[in-house]
Amino acid sequence: MMLEDFDRAYFYFQKAREKNPDDPAINFKIAEILLRANRVDDALEYGLLAVDGDPENKYYNLVMAEALSKQGKAGAAAEILENLMANTEENQNYILDLASLYLGSGEFDKALDALNRAEEYYGVVEQLTIQKQRIFLRKNDLESAIREGKNLIEAHPGNSQYVLNLVEILFNNGRSEEALATVEESLNSYPNQPELQMAAYALYKDMGDLDTAEELIIEAFQNPDLEVNVKAEAFSDILQEMKSSRREKLLDILQKPLLELHPNEADVLTVVGDRLYFNNQRAEALEYYEKSLNIDPSNSEVLQGVIMTMFDSGKDFDKIEKYTEIAVDEFPERAEFWFFDGTAKLALKKAEEAVSSLEKSKEVNQGKNKQLDILVKGQLGDAYHQMGKKEDAYKAYEAVLKERPDDEHVLNNYAYFLSLAKKDLEKAKSMSGKLVKKHPKNATYLDTHAWVLFQMKEYEEAKKYMEMALENEETPSGVMLEHYGDILYHLGKRNEAISFWRKAEGGDETSEFLFKKIKDQKYYD
Repeated sequence: MMLEDFDRAYFYFQKAREKNPDDPAINFKIAEILLRANRVDDALEYGLLAVDGDPENKYYNLVMAEALSKQGKAGAAAEILENLMANTEENQNYILDLASLYLGSGEFDKALDALNRAEEYYGVVEQLTIQKQRIFLRKNDLESAIREGKNLIEAHPGNSQYVLNLVEILFNNGRSEEALATVEESLNSYPNQPELQMAAYALYKDMGDLDTAEELIIEAFQNPDLEVNVKAEAFSDILQEMKSSRREKLLDILQKPLLELHPNEADVLTVVGDRLYFNNQRAEALEYYEKSLNIDPSNSEVLQGVIMTMFDSGKDFDKIEKYTEIAVDEFPERAEFWFFDGTAKLALKKAEEAVSSLEKSKEVNQGKNKQLDILVKGQLGDAYHQMGKKEDAYKAYEAVLKERPDDEHVLNNYAYFLSLAKKDLEKAKSMSGKLVKKHPKNATYLDTHAWVLFQMKEYEEAKKYMEMALENEETPSGVMLEHYGDILYHLGKRNEAISFWRKAEGGDETSEFLFKKIKDQKYYD
């Protein structure tokens, strides 16, 4: 049994019992093993035999009490403990177990009596006081609960946690002024208690005395002893308030000691990043978020904020992938992180890896988030096309359009890829036409529509839409400039076409024929 080989121990104890069935020690050890195995009824049977053999043995009685307690017979278990403590002073240490049994059975008066006896034995300690307070509050005896809190504070002067416990009871019962008096009394005796300064800040703020409240929080923030998470949470709470010059001034004051005292705390870097983000300083916010994640990558909200902010900027997909991979490692159960990872890999032309992450997103999501499911299917279409699996891509797009006929991402990409394949051009024209009608100044959609028209040999219409695309794009991509050159060439404007082909050189996503077009001054498909 000491080696914890309980099956073999049970076997040998049973063999011993065959030789001496009335031996209380043998029956007691068998009861212990059965209790470990959660065979409570059987354990109780052997426990009774042990107690019958030696009624005064406290260990035999305790195993009986444990078995009865597990059976839900708290009263019977309590009776055993009461008898044990009545017999000798040395068994008084079971008083807490007795109180727990009475609490479990809802006998609050008996539980209070047991806790009072425990207090006589152990003195005024937190565990007992809190239990007594809970009982008094259940009985709607607020004054007694407050009295217990005061007793604990008096027994342990200078312990801010005990003051805070009482303050919470007072505040929750509408006695804010008493709560404030309790805090201030403790601060007068022990000034270096930043936790109590934060409590006083909250109370003064609740009463509308903002000047005093702000003085207290500023002083508390300058104290290195105040826990970082308390400061970060308070800073975040203020940030959620309605924006005003007063709020901004207070945040400016608090931010300075926050960063000076805790420059390498992830929570601090996060809330400062939040402030910058709310003020539309996205690039600066991103720096703080990244520093935070370098210290602690386990904050899912920060990870999501960093990834989405980076996607919004549309740059540095290698860096985005770094964070999406951290996200799926830290939170493999989050379907959206697998989606982000697949999207980043797609942008990096890692189509097979993208499909793997996107399929994982679908698997984890299990259709719970329908919006995400549609986004995943759309990205899968792009990934399949990148892999050269055009029919799989079209099926994925059709699946999206069946659920959401106006999905702009899918309408645009589906139309464009059909135009590249010179397939179902009327369908492509319908899809791209729907987009430019809804978004007449979107350069990407105008470019797609122009290219569909080009493949349909509607060159004049194609030229019109491509010119609109170029007008609405601040920095036209290489492929847009090449497309315009192709259109001009088919309209007989060869020199102009060559000029735009040259402008397209070195640009994004140009065709493999661009250099040959310029060299031979001729269109190649």
